[in-house]
Amino acid sequence: MNWFAQGFTLVLSTILALLPIVNPLSAVGMVVTITANLNEHERTEQIRRACIYMFFILTSFLVAGGLIMNFFGISIPGLRIAGGMIVSYLGFRMLFPDTVAMSRQEQMEAAGKADVSFTPLAMPGLSGPGSIAVVIGLSASAQQTEHIVVGHVLIALGIAVVGVISYITLRAATKLSKVLGIAGMNAMARIMGFLLICIGVQFMINGVLDVVRLARAV
Repeated sequence: MNWFAQGFTLVLSTILALLPIVNPLSAVGMVVTITANLNEHERTEQIRRACIYMFFILTSFLVAGGLIMNFFGISIPGLRIAGGMIVSYLGFRMLFPDTVAMSRQEQMEAAGKADVSFTPLAMPGLSGPGSIAVVIGLSASAQQTEHIVVGHVLIALGIAVVGVISYITLRAATKLSKVLGIAGMNAMARIMGFLLICIGVQFMINGVLDVVRLARAV
């Protein structure tokens, strides 16, 4: 039963770490804008494919995370500090909505594309630099456990759950935008932005504490 509790904790921690950063609510406005010329079935198909792409993108970085860190000589504290800076930056952008929306040129380019599922929906919409940094960090943490493969599978399961939540949220994009309105969407973006800043700062604090511990151990 202990292994079940540990596995559930790992899946849940993955979801809680990724969901605020993936933040499908922030992509609702983008979905409504760039799929305005599509019917309901076509929009649903684009969203479904985007969430599948997001899963494979993040899972790829999960599998290759340790190799990337070893190749570039990146330590876990360094990754946490850098990831915290990225997440905080994304949070500040969401806290000030004027800097979040796509430019008019980007919107026109996306609207003119037949397939918007990979870009901009999956990347950078759902799987941007912040979520990739978190996944690489989770990969490094999993490699420090006894059951590396099981740890990676459980983290991948957490990513899949985030993908399902993102699909459900974006599937209701049109209804959400009508119910919440512009003011409601901006308020949700600011709340999520504040949470991301808190998460990013905590990442940096943990990274600095790790550096201090390593320095004392030397």
